[in-house]
Amino acid sequence: MVELKSKNTKVGIDAGELVSFVVNGHEFIHQKGSPGWGSADTEMFPIIGPVNEAGFRVKTPKGDAVQDQHGHLRQMEYQLESQTDTSAIFAKQYRSGAEIINSKFPEKSTEEALTWPYDFRFEKSFLLKEGALEINFKITGEQGMPFMLGYHPAFKLQSKSPIIVTKDKKITLDEVLAVGSRAFQVADCTSVTLKDEREITIETEGFGNFMCWTEVRNMVCIEPISFYPYAVRQKDLHQGFQQLDRSAQFKVILKPEA
Repeated sequence: MVELKSKNTKVGIDAGELVSFVVNGHEFIHQKGSPGWGSADTEMFPIIGPVNEAGFRVKTPKGDAVQDQHGHLRQMEYQLESQTDTSAIFAKQYRSGAEIINSKFPEKSTEEALTWPYDFRFEKSFLLKEGALEINFKITGEQGMPFMLGYHPAFKLQSKSPIIVTKDKKITLDEVLAVGSRAFQVADCTSVTLKDEREITIETEGFGNFMCWTEVRNMVCIEPISFYPYAVRQKDLHQGFQQLDRSAQFKVILKPEA
C-alpha cells in the first residue's frame, strides 16, 4: 500500500488503485467489501463498453482484436516506478499480440485470453496538492494506434439524496439507477460536482465526457470518458476510437469542498 499525506489529507493506493481519499476525516472513495462494486477505481482502455454481442471482437486497422468489457488493461498489473510523500507513479507495459488472461472467463466470457495488435505503455500518476488530488494518465505507443480511455472511480455516498451537478443540469441518484448497466450519459462535459454529505468536484482534461453508473444507493461511479460506448452498436465500437499521435495525456482532478 502506498500512502500519500499532506496536512489534513491522506491518500491510499493499492497496486495503482485509488482505494482511499480522506480529507478532514471524511472518506470520499467507495470501500471494497461494501455493496455495489468489488473495486474502488480502474481504467477502461483501449476500449470502453461491452463487446459480448460482437463476439468479443473489436475492429482495428491491424485486424480484429480480442477484447472484453472495458478492455484488457484492467487485467494487467501496475508496477510502482517511483514515490514520494505526495506523489506516486505506476505503469503498465504491453507488447503487441501478447495474451492477457481474462478474469471474466469462463463465468462471464467465452474468451480465455485477450490480445491487442499494438505496443503501448500506460502510466498513471498521483500528485497530492493543496486541496486536491491530481491523477494523470500518459499513453505512449505506436503512431496511429486506435484507443478510447475512461477512468472509473467509485465514490462513497453518505446521504439519502445525493445530486450530481454539471454546468447545465442536476442528476439524481434515482436517474442514474434507472439507466442501469448502460450508464447515464453526460456529454460534452469537463467538470462534475457530487453534492453529498461533503461535496467533491471532478475536473478533467482530455476526456470531454462523463458517464455515471451504480446499482446501489451507497456508491456512485462518476467516470470521465473519451467516448460514450452505447452511442453505437457493439460491432461498431471502433467508431469511437481516436488515434494516438505517439503519446497522449489525460488528467483528472479531485477537489473536495474547502
